[in-house]
Amino acid sequence: MVLETILSSDLAVYIIYPFLFVFVLLFAILEKSKILGEDKHQINSVISLSMALISIAFPWAREVIVNLMPFLAVSATVILVFLILYGFVASTNDKGLEINKNVQIGLTVLAALFVIVTVIVVTGQWNRVYSWLFIDYGSGPIWGNILLFAIIIGVFVVVLNSGKGKKSSE
Repeated sequence: MVLETILSSDLAVYIIYPFLFVFVLLFAILEKSKILGEDKHQINSVISLSMALISIAFPWAREVIVNLMPFLAVSATVILVFLILYGFVASTNDKGLEINKNVQIGLTVLAALFVIVTVIVVTGQWNRVYSWLFIDYGSGPIWGNILLFAIIIGVFVVVLNSGKGKKSSE
């Protein structure tokens, strides 16, 4: 209870978190890019410190950072979940055997759909999306467009694959 209060206090949310975020992000960028030269850790830290202090001094910049942090955290988590699932699909087993490329593509698409549906369900938007897709008036044209798009992609894949077969047989 006390920890919740400390972590969600105005001091933490509006001063400490944005300061740490900007400082660490800028320091990492300066260290990685080596804009100021090799082994310039002190200069990088002073520049990062001053930029972080300036950013929390101005309310507009601070509000942008505070409003962006939750979105960044959720987005990074969703991307991490997808990359973990993709790692399972794209990895090789102990003997070095790889999964067929078409199977990998299919499993990657399934993983992406799984992540998208999971995010929709977890955010509480499933009923809204479901009614928009299947119940509301006008959902028919949506499915017609999706079917047309799928047919176009299918034709595109068939044309591209048939062109590859001719080149390899010659």
